[in-house]
Amino acid sequence: MSLRLMRIAWTVSRYRLDTLVPQERLPPVLRWLWRFAPARLIPTGSHTRGERLRLALESLGPIFVKFGQMLSTRRDLLPPDIADELKRLQDQVPPFPGETARAMVEKELGKPVAEAFASFETEPMASASIAQVHAAELHTGERVVVKIIRPGIERTMREDIGLLYTFARLLRRVPEARRLRPVEVVEDYEATLFDELDLNKEAANTSQLKRNFQSSPLLYVPSIYWSLTHRQVMVQERIEGIPVADVAALKAQGTDLKKLAERGVEIFFTQVFRDNFFHADMHPGNIFVSRENPTEPRYIAIDCGIVGSLTREDQDYLARNLLAFFRQDYYEVAVLHIESGWVGEGTRANEFASAIRAVCEPILEKPLKDISFGQVLLGLFQTARRFHMEVQPQLVLLQKTLLNIEGLGRQLYPDLDLWSTARPYLERWMRERAGPKGFWQTLKKHAPELAHQLPELPVLAHQALSERDEQRRQRRQQTAALSGLQQRFERAGARARRLRLGLLLLVLALGWQPMLGWAEQQPWPVVAAALLGVALLAWR
Repeated sequence: MSLRLMRIAWTVSRYRLDTLVPQERLPPVLRWLWRFAPARLIPTGSHTRGERLRLALESLGPIFVKFGQMLSTRRDLLPPDIADELKRLQDQVPPFPGETARAMVEKELGKPVAEAFASFETEPMASASIAQVHAAELHTGERVVVKIIRPGIERTMREDIGLLYTFARLLRRVPEARRLRPVEVVEDYEATLFDELDLNKEAANTSQLKRNFQSSPLLYVPSIYWSLTHRQVMVQERIEGIPVADVAALKAQGTDLKKLAERGVEIFFTQVFRDNFFHADMHPGNIFVSRENPTEPRYIAIDCGIVGSLTREDQDYLARNLLAFFRQDYYEVAVLHIESGWVGEGTRANEFASAIRAVCEPILEKPLKDISFGQVLLGLFQTARRFHMEVQPQLVLLQKTLLNIEGLGRQLYPDLDLWSTARPYLERWMRERAGPKGFWQTLKKHAPELAHQLPELPVLAHQALSERDEQRRQRRQQTAALSGLQQRFERAGARARRLRLGLLLLVLALGWQPMLGWAEQQPWPVVAAALLGVALLAWR
């Protein structure tokens, strides 16, 4: 752990990342300490500030690279030169040798590469933080891609997760940071991150997402070749598309960017609310646009290593919260937060609603180019601190995905009105969920279970009534027993008080004369203290 901390400190110093922080914004103590720091003697070199940040994140490993990937989608928060460099982290991380990749494929598949593939390119097509991709062709003629986990990556990731746990436990000691539930957030992040190391899970996620959007005009998901997929190697269909971040190429082929942006929002809400299974790593390196029919653009999604889902209760609360935001019904938002337990007990709904209104009112009815979800979330968190609102770990992935969606929307069509695009979908989903259709679907889903339990209902009802009578009898016995214990304690207390008073009177009677002579020789404060002690003994 200490070695990893030393390496992080050395990397920060080596690439002079301190120059990215405005010195005037640091507290005076830190400014004074930094003035005499030895790291200031290291030259910045010929690299630009964006290159230095990218190289530092690359050298620190996958967790830091993923942080850079998320930052690369937030061009509204970063200078253009830094955003352009971080964009390279999406699929241009330095690769590991092609011969190593070939050896890993043969080890996982248990046979030579030539037996599994008609051709296999040792030069990688793309290289990311956790794996890299090679082009190949099957003996049956299908063009495929082979995804291979980086060798030795798990050890580095465990060291970094250990550091995150250390920082989280330190944060938990700070009262202001405790509501962020840092340890629970790291636990959720650890689970999702290490799922990416098992390509069997990613393949299963890909198949599920493909099934959810089967024949959909909105999203295409490539097929998996299960016979060639193992824990560290996955083979899937090769797709042809334009990277979603290549806006110039999209415009060149006449893509309807407005419709593309709106369909992106619809895909997100469909995954979250209809399917309860959403792609949670939607940075631009994982999203492409089909070259077919640019006037009716279709997304292509890859890299389903991180997916998310919500409980039915969280789905309902989230949908009702969003609809209340769209209607500017801040009192309903406050009530929903209180009902769900997301804010502290005793929170007054009208006060919480007033605080939310002050943050949200300025941003509603504005196009996406004029607002920032990041700034809104920051404002809401700062406001919610007064009401002891806790971060919900199960929603962290969803918040991260929302930020990615916002970054994509800004690049594709900055004038997108997110509110008017999302509201009809949510209203329709709520009607279907709570209306007759939703009731009928729920009834059909649970019909086999109900049919199985129906003949047992009389027996179950009799058992429930018997258990209720038994619980009542046990409560009466417990009440009687507690009452008896209370009476015995009271009698024992009375006996103890009589015993103390008797002993006190006996001591006073036997020692009256000596004590009287002693009292005559003492100053009055000492005598008063002694009398007070005797009175306390008698009272106790």
